[in-house]
Parts: sequence; structure tokens; C-alpha cells
Amino acid sequence: MNNNQGEQNGLQLIARKTFRANDELVKVVDFLNKHLKDRKVLFGLTKDRDGQEMTINIYEI
Repeated sequence: MNNNQGEQNGLQLIARKTFRANDELVKVVDFLNKHLKDRKVLFGLTKDRDGQEMTINIYEI
């Protein structure tokens, strides 16, 4: 991934993975953000429009 791809508000996208929608993913992302914030990474979670898939994004801060 080049330096310009995935940049958003000073965040650099490191990786993205899509899964079947599962409410537990919200808890996982929250857990990761709480325990890894000192490592300069941020985890994001989005759900597609029909609610069938969720995507985890990992950003470098």
C-alpha cells in the first residue's frame, strides 16, 4: 500500500478485513483500542448497508 492510499485525517490505513456481521466484533474492537492505544494503532469497525458484513480497519496514528 503506498503512502497516499488509505490516509484519512492523519491516519494511515494498515489493513482491512471483512467478516460476516457479528455484534461481538464491536467488543473486540473496543478491547483492542483500549489496550493498544499506546502502540499508536487505532481499530475501526463499519457495517455494510444491508447489515450482513462488518469490516475491521487498522490504522497507524
